[in-house]
Amino acid sequence: MTRRDPVNRAQRRLARPPRERFSTRDLAFDVDGETCRGTLYLPSGDDDAPAIVMAPGLGAERSFGYPAIAERFADAGYAAFTFDYRGFGDSEGDSQLVHPGRQRADYADALDRLKRVDAVGRDRVLWGASLSAGHVLTLAAERRDVDAVVAVTPVLDVRSIVTARGGKYLARAGLAGLRDLLGHRIGRGRTVPIVGGTEELAAVTEPGTKRGYLDLVDRESSWRNETPARSHLRLVNYRPGERLAEIGVPTLLLAGTDDPIVPVDSVREAAEDLRRGTLVSMPADHFSPFGADFEPAVGHQLSFLRDAFDG
Repeated sequence: MTRRDPVNRAQRRLARPPRERFSTRDLAFDVDGETCRGTLYLPSGDDDAPAIVMAPGLGAERSFGYPAIAERFADAGYAAFTFDYRGFGDSEGDSQLVHPGRQRADYADALDRLKRVDAVGRDRVLWGASLSAGHVLTLAAERRDVDAVVAVTPVLDVRSIVTARGGKYLARAGLAGLRDLLGHRIGRGRTVPIVGGTEELAAVTEPGTKRGYLDLVDRESSWRNETPARSHLRLVNYRPGERLAEIGVPTLLLAGTDDPIVPVDSVREAAEDLRRGTLVSMPADHFSPFGADFEPAVGHQLSFLRDAFDG
């Protein structure tokens, strides 16, 4: 995972920091008997850097644009640990099941793994995008070893997202999920697309999102555009935004004014619940902070981190 080529389509034109400005090492950790694997990006000449823990959004792998962000963090003096959830990418299993509870457990054990790394400091940042932004906000409400949070185009209320798709979608998704839940143990499970068109029974269906998502897929990845249909059942009632008031550390919510999945007004409203919140809204859609709008998005994140740790 230390390679930088081939890049995904969305990031072909990004300026990347010189390789000598940071180093990488592979890290693994176990969660309930299964292994997660990731890459730790380290800034040159700093053994006391704050460490940022990063994991992908809905159904994604860490190769889908996340190394470019981790490199920029390392170039700015922060350590960044990107990892794959169980069932995805280089981690154990290939089910591609989207299970918020399991994925939060992976994040929690990633945090704990860094306690055994001498090359990083004691400060910890939880970083997430889309669905994983919901995970880090939930964990920040629960844990006391988190010093700051960065949530990019955060999914705060899955129920409101799927309800907006209409009753027909909800009924079809629920039925498919139940059939998979009952049948997968006897080899009769079924899958649905992770990202698809507006008429598909996909986890992400909003207009224009399919191309934005697929342009982030690494060309050498073995990722499949599918997830067990029971993922719908795990997601539909996930509402991490309900816990924002419990977060006591500096928290950045970065919203896109053209986001078709998470309306910017919903993020603005949620930000009012944060005790130490920073809201940034910028011209972007749900996935463009990884591509066309990478530079301003990363700039806002680095500015927030400087204020959180040096201000």
